[in-house]
Amino acid sequence: MPLIELSGIERRFQLGDTTVHALAGLDLAIAAGEYVAVMGPSGSGKSTLLNLLGLLDRPDAGSYRLEGRDVTTLSPDEQATVRSTRIGFVFQSFHLVPRLTAAENIALPMTLAGIAPAERNRRVAQALKDFGLDRRADHRPDQLSGGQRQRVAIARATIMQPALILADEPTGNLDRHTGEEVVNLLEALNASGVTLVVVTHDPGMGARARRQLVMEDGRLQSDTQGGR
Repeated sequence: MPLIELSGIERRFQLGDTTVHALAGLDLAIAAGEYVAVMGPSGSGKSTLLNLLGLLDRPDAGSYRLEGRDVTTLSPDEQATVRSTRIGFVFQSFHLVPRLTAAENIALPMTLAGIAPAERNRRVAQALKDFGLDRRADHRPDQLSGGQRQRVAIARATIMQPALILADEPTGNLDRHTGEEVVNLLEALNASGVTLVVVTHDPGMGARARRQLVMEDGRLQSDTQGGR
């Protein structure tokens, strides 16, 4: 059974008198543990696909099954629970809470999920150590480098031990060396069994994935195996 199964997915937006088909009749299956890059020009449907996979948006037609469950039929509250427990997000612009420390940002999903403080503290301490942030625990985002902020974001994305990580241009705001470190972190998580889906404009990063999906005009133009 695939981790992700999309069948006949349609997503339309109205721009004035024009209907834009952001996703058109999309069928896609992704197995647990895969490393997939989603590529294509601006406006090809990459971000719409990522938002749908992350339950940040609903399709106009079709079904999305995650771990065998049709998540398109869930209520907003049920979708929020799935999103917080099974899906981790990593964004180009980090999306950290400015007034919270690194440790508090990492703990946030567990706080929202009602996990007991002792367990939260244990997991955060381990994450800070795993991501090389032990000496930055009490620093706010504006006191961290870009690479450190992205590491905090990845630690936060994985603290609930999700089945799926969705990364949207995760190295877009980083220099090449720091970007390489971040990609290595994501690839190590994938090697541990987490499914990794990365949207990228960078052909080099796309080529590292074991599967490349190329989008154009809301459709899947190609689906190839490759990478490492």
